[in-house]
Amino acid sequence: MRERLYAVRGATKVASNDVAAILDATEELMRELMTRNELSVGNIVSCLFTSTDDLNAEFPAVAARRLGLDQVPLLCNRELDVPGAMRGVIRVMVHYYGPEGHSPAHTYLGEAQQLRADLHSAQ
Repeated sequence: MRERLYAVRGATKVASNDVAAILDATEELMRELMTRNELSVGNIVSCLFTSTDDLNAEFPAVAARRLGLDQVPLLCNRELDVPGAMRGVIRVMVHYYGPEGHSPAHTYLGEAQQLRADLHSAQ
């Protein structure tokens, strides 16, 4: 079976700016994204995380490391601070190998579903 490189997006809204809330929300997002896309640690190439300016108590990548992605390159960045944009959001883009013909299942949880209401597959 042939494989190719894919990218999938996801996001979640975090209840508060504290370590536990950031790690729990990120872990929930990553578990759901991995489940929906049938991903294992072995086929993930890299993960790019962003968070809004109001979330600075912890790096979202720490949650990914807790899930076993300790050999996967992870990078955390700040989301653009756009006036009126949703606050308390962690986003992720995961690059992975999957079978040719696979359809990435973007994963937006809770209130973050409002960010991509156009992606019915993300809900």
